[in-house]
Amino acid sequence: MHLDDRLQIETPEGVTIELTLAGLGSRFGACALDLLIQGVLMVVIITVLGLAGTVVDPDLLVFFQGVGTFVLAVVVVGYYVLFEGFNGGRTPGKAAFGIQVVSADGTPLTLGAVMLRTLMRLIDFLPVLYAVGAISIVVSSKNQRLGDLVAGTVVIRSRSRASQPASVARGERRGWDTATITREEVALVRRFVERRNELTPEARRRLASELAAKLRPRVDGGSELDDERFLIQLLAEKDA
Repeated sequence: MHLDDRLQIETPEGVTIELTLAGLGSRFGACALDLLIQGVLMVVIITVLGLAGTVVDPDLLVFFQGVGTFVLAVVVVGYYVLFEGFNGGRTPGKAAFGIQVVSADGTPLTLGAVMLRTLMRLIDFLPVLYAVGAISIVVSSKNQRLGDLVAGTVVIRSRSRASQPASVARGERRGWDTATITREEVALVRRFVERRNELTPEARRRLASELAAKLRPRVDGGSELDDERFLIQLLAEKDA
């Protein structure tokens, strides 16, 4: 197993980001919690369907059972697609253990990738309790299960929101002159701000310093702010 592995990826904008990969222990704990939550949901659904089945017409019972099976399948698959696809790569289990799914190449996590890694759980689970997936995590260079390899994703350690530095309120415009800041540069700053908690402290400071050093001389303001606050305020100015 790879302990405290680091992964360096270069974004399409040419910025190198260093991430800390999640290990087998945290991933197993997150998986166990997610399975527990799904199990509770399925027990509730089965109980409701069972009670409803006692009052339906016997001729509709087979159809009713088929609908119930479909609903359970939707719960299992939809659980991961919903949370990983629309919650920053975090299921409740992953959030509890401080890990999340991201693209291995530094591009934004896509819904297609989430669906691929979700469907591959059927193979990763074999023969029992994600044995295939666990072996793949141990032997792969980026701690990837088969679903990650197919979808082009990795699971990293994320940083708590409490560790974020205080930021300038986005509603407080300062009237900076940002006309020379291009859309591509704004996109790069936005990517950094959105993913800063995924970075190691050293990489986070270095990237903020590099971006601020490049952009600050072209903005009429922000000299009193530290690098990260300057970048956050720059987004506020451009988004206003």
